Amino acid sequence: MVFTSASRTHVGHRRKLNEDAMLDCGERNMWAVADGMGGHHAGEIASALVVEALSSIAPASTLENHVGKAIGALEEANRALVELAHSEYQGRTIGSTIVGLVANDTQYNCFWAGDSRAYRIRDGEIMQLTRDHSLVQDLVDAGMLEPNEAENHPNANVVTRAVGAADTLVVDTVGGHLQAGDVFLLASDGLTRLASAQELLAIILANPLESAADHFIDLALERGAPDNVSLIIVSAS
Repeated sequence: MVFTSASRTHVGHRRKLNEDAMLDCGERNMWAVADGMGGHHAGEIASALVVEALSSIAPASTLENHVGKAIGALEEANRALVELAHSEYQGRTIGSTIVGLVANDTQYNCFWAGDSRAYRIRDGEIMQLTRDHSLVQDLVDAGMLEPNEAENHPNANVVTRAVGAADTLVVDTVGGHLQAGDVFLLASDGLTRLASAQELLAIILANPLESAADHFIDLALERGAPDNVSLIIVSAS
């Protein structure tokens, strides 16, 4: 299986600093988007530390081993960020969401903590692979909030998991069989809050990878881009 990818990040219209970070590492079949939080450069530090931890893991012999090493690296990053928060930021939370993808010739696996998302496009259809670790998603799951109300909810930006947010990090994973023609989209909520899944699908189906990536940034900017916007598109063939 041959993998090609396109990645983009933009500070957006309202933020002064881009606190997102990305890992676009096709030679190791590993991609990730991290969305930092904490402000005053802390979010930038958190997302960079998370991506650095993932980029430093040793090659793995199996996909399961690769995912295990990635989760181990995130747990180490979590400990480092918790210690940093106590030692230099008066205990204020310094954290980052993470969504990652690893793949081989036959399988893929996504891992995540927070509300950055992974989608898979296959046979002209899009599927959200991840479930947001967020307050509004919990409310939706409990039947207390309609899905179409979630994006504009006043607490839409409150995540329930992130690297650095608690002493113990829980990372969710999901995987499956990989098919030639599969396309994956990893994105921070700076994009996914502004575009529906069907809009994301239409752009990917209508454009080559690099053009689709440009279109996503343009779309976010046209719609106000109140947050940093980061994305990676990965195609298997």
